[in-house]
Amino acid sequence: MSQPAEERTFWQRLADSQWSRYARLPAPTTSYTTTRDVRIPMRDEVELLADVYEPDRPASGTVLVSSPYGWNVVGAAMTGGVFCCRGYRVVLVRWRGTFGSGGAFEPHMREVDDGADIVAWMREQPWFDGRFATYGYSSCGFTQWALLMDPPPELVTAVIAFAPYDFGAFLYPGGAFLLSTAFEWSFVTTRQERPILPRMVSVLSARGRIKDALAELPLADAAAKVMGGAPWYQEWIRRRDLGDAWWQRADLTEALERVSVPVLLQGGWQDGFLHQTLGAYARLAERGVDVGLTLGPWTHAQGGAAGTRVLLPEALAWFDEHLAGSGTGRRAMPVRVFVGGPDAGWRDLPAWPPATAERILYPRVGNLLAAHPAQPGETAGFTYDPAAPTPTTGGAFVTQVSPGLTAGYVDDSALARRSDVLAFTSEPLATELEVTGSPVVELGHGSDNRHADLFVRVSEVDARGRSRNVSDGFVRLDPAPPRGVTRLALDGVAHRFARGSRIRLLVAGGSHPRWERNLGTGDDPATSTRTEPSRRTIDLSASRLVLPAARDCEPRLIPSSRRVSGITPQ
Repeated sequence: MSQPAEERTFWQRLADSQWSRYARLPAPTTSYTTTRDVRIPMRDEVELLADVYEPDRPASGTVLVSSPYGWNVVGAAMTGGVFCCRGYRVVLVRWRGTFGSGGAFEPHMREVDDGADIVAWMREQPWFDGRFATYGYSSCGFTQWALLMDPPPELVTAVIAFAPYDFGAFLYPGGAFLLSTAFEWSFVTTRQERPILPRMVSVLSARGRIKDALAELPLADAAAKVMGGAPWYQEWIRRRDLGDAWWQRADLTEALERVSVPVLLQGGWQDGFLHQTLGAYARLAERGVDVGLTLGPWTHAQGGAAGTRVLLPEALAWFDEHLAGSGTGRRAMPVRVFVGGPDAGWRDLPAWPPATAERILYPRVGNLLAAHPAQPGETAGFTYDPAAPTPTTGGAFVTQVSPGLTAGYVDDSALARRSDVLAFTSEPLATELEVTGSPVVELGHGSDNRHADLFVRVSEVDARGRSRNVSDGFVRLDPAPPRGVTRLALDGVAHRFARGSRIRLLVAGGSHPRWERNLGTGDDPATSTRTEPSRRTIDLSASRLVLPAARDCEPRLIPSSRRVSGITPQ
């Protein structure tokens, strides 16, 4: 590094201090210097830029972070300054094509080779002592999985937060395109290098146009009109076969088979990457890797804000143990989860999911969710119209700017009242019911249109009648003739339903714009505008909700004078 090292600026000191105070971190032990715009050569002669933070005392180890978002003073404090102030050298790298790094920006496509080249460069540096860790949130976590596709021997541990390992599968969960998340991320990213005030004005002034574009068809044309230069988005929305070789560079699933160093996984129950966070934990634990898991009550954005009070101290303790070798900071148990509901709070567990027993409730005519199965001939039905799609109301996805679109836990009472949604609600619970794991919904589903989606949700209805989402599931159905019951595994959950509350099961034909709508024609939504509705019939006698409940928790319902009498087709 030929550039001179600079002492910490006033703004760096302020940001480090504020984040340390907000995250309730231990007191700093040192100051540091910064060497900016260090050039790192890649194998194709492109150079990436990095900032290197060096503590004023001998470093306890090196932490590598690679990001497509640049390093403003706040972001650098969160991912660099707070660690460097506690004795770690930090290398903050900018992805190719972003913030001065050379090459073209191809998000989530070049990280395997670039990560290996960054490590090769680190080996040549006079300060490198032969050991390093990785850290990062969201896309910065994806780069860690990329490095683990061929784990360097010098890598001793990783902290991966709110991140995917298979980006194509993330964009097509359940088989349909994750519309609002992909659109909004791409829009904001195309403007992220503008000065802060013009950037804010550009994004805020476009909110209405983004909302309109998410509602328009065809999707590719609507995006082009609003977004401009985001060529990757057009690739994402047009390449619908995840078996296509193009997607292989973004599929890092094999890293789960290759990692052997300790890994801490962090996520949120309402984060869009929850499924892959749980999938990574399950595979690493199965292989016997030293893996920790922390899941809080957060959305993606909340994990980087309120969640830092849990996640940053935890990451620092993990590095103290596995990188610095302090011999302290060991977690009480591998898994730490936030259990929602009455007396909400944190719980330490030896593994996820914990041992549970199946507790089953059954949808019945009269909009009931009952303790006993429906009789043959009991049905319910609705019509899904893609010209007026069922709207997204809360849930575990990533959103940034679209007005009226809110991720996370929300009041979803209005969703249950829609004519294109079936809502089955239990009698009040006589006792609390704790659910930990992935609920399953089985539906005897039929449709007069073979091109159809299913969206299901479990919600909790409180004593005042307000409903709040707990867990969702979605699938784009195979257009081949259906065979038997459709089974949907819902998002993982740790939630205690309150005594006196009701459990609600919602069934719909979509959730737009979280997912793209199913046009009902088999045509590509990226290029088509033609739509056809679908009329659905649910055979209630072949349908049920399976809850993974604590073994001592029966879903006992308070008896009611209401009865399910007769067979009432709908």
